Amino acid sequence: MKIGIIVPFSWSYPGGVIEHAENQAHALRLRGHEVKIVMGHDPAGRLTRALHPRSGRHGDLPAGIIPVGRSVVVPANGSLPNIVLSPRSITRVRRALDEERFDVLHLHEPMTPAICVAALSFAQCAIAATWHAAGHLGWMRGARRTWGFLTERIDARIAVSRMAAESARRWLGNVYEIIPNGVVIPEHVRVDGREHRVVFIGRHEARKGLPILLRAWPEIRRRSGARLRLIGTDPLQYRLIHSRLRFDEDGIDVLGIVSSAERDRELAGAKLFVSPALGGESFGMVLVEAFAQATPVVASNIPGFAEVAVPGAATLVPPGEAKALADAVVTVLADEAQRVLMGAAGRALVEQRYAWGDVARRLEAVYQRIAG
Repeated sequence: MKIGIIVPFSWSYPGGVIEHAENQAHALRLRGHEVKIVMGHDPAGRLTRALHPRSGRHGDLPAGIIPVGRSVVVPANGSLPNIVLSPRSITRVRRALDEERFDVLHLHEPMTPAICVAALSFAQCAIAATWHAAGHLGWMRGARRTWGFLTERIDARIAVSRMAAESARRWLGNVYEIIPNGVVIPEHVRVDGREHRVVFIGRHEARKGLPILLRAWPEIRRRSGARLRLIGTDPLQYRLIHSRLRFDEDGIDVLGIVSSAERDRELAGAKLFVSPALGGESFGMVLVEAFAQATPVVASNIPGFAEVAVPGAATLVPPGEAKALADAVVTVLADEAQRVLMGAAGRALVEQRYAWGDVARRLEAVYQRIAG
């Protein structure tokens, strides 16, 4: 088939949905399909710097991506996604669909303007859609009233988790098939012999809980001697947190935004991954990425994480409690034999449930069903 993947965000600012779409396209190509991604792009320059508070990837686009417009930062669901809202993107989406003549379109976050709404309006083929977000999603009230009728054009509704399905159903009704996020699993990874360090991955957003970890860190550092590697956190934003909390920053390395390959190397070399998120996570993708590298997890006991975590691979603690977080991290680091077993259990979990080969096979079955 010729498959078009529609993403309402900008390739220039990586996030969970964007990485999902890129890996989805690769996995489907391995199964013999022709796949292109329609999404935003913010080239380097003064306008991009003026519109966005953080740096991104602004080089040449990879093959197979059709750019249709610039993005802007829009607060939504406790996050700061980079959404394409340019009116010009609407005509560009229509032109891309006319020229490519896809057999199937797969929309991610299909109610998000302007790219997905335009695709729903102009598509002349079968449509699948995946909902990723969970929470109240108050912005959906206006979206449902304005262009909600377009969801009648969707032939297959997918959600990445039960939480995402419940959130979508609250506004749009209907039935959703659960197909989880996939993860790239390296062929070989070493479980033991890791560097004595802990990794955190996440943007500086309140729901990611970074201040909780930074308040707990001096105690973790004193009791374990480990180092902390912060990935995805802008260095300037980190300095602002430090100026407010005045924590002891001994042993902290701020790496900023890194490539997915560098992120995976950091996870593969660390003894532990920590995520003190406070909520708003529909699917514990960061946990699954750590499990793929055989790295055990200490994370908050929130619904999105509890759905993917298993006791043998992760320790869950009450959200927002710095002392409980510190105690759990120190406990895991103090028992190397148990830590190795946790890493192996996480690796086995993702091989069984979240390998992209299996996820792509399930998506392919959906496309065949709706495209006849």
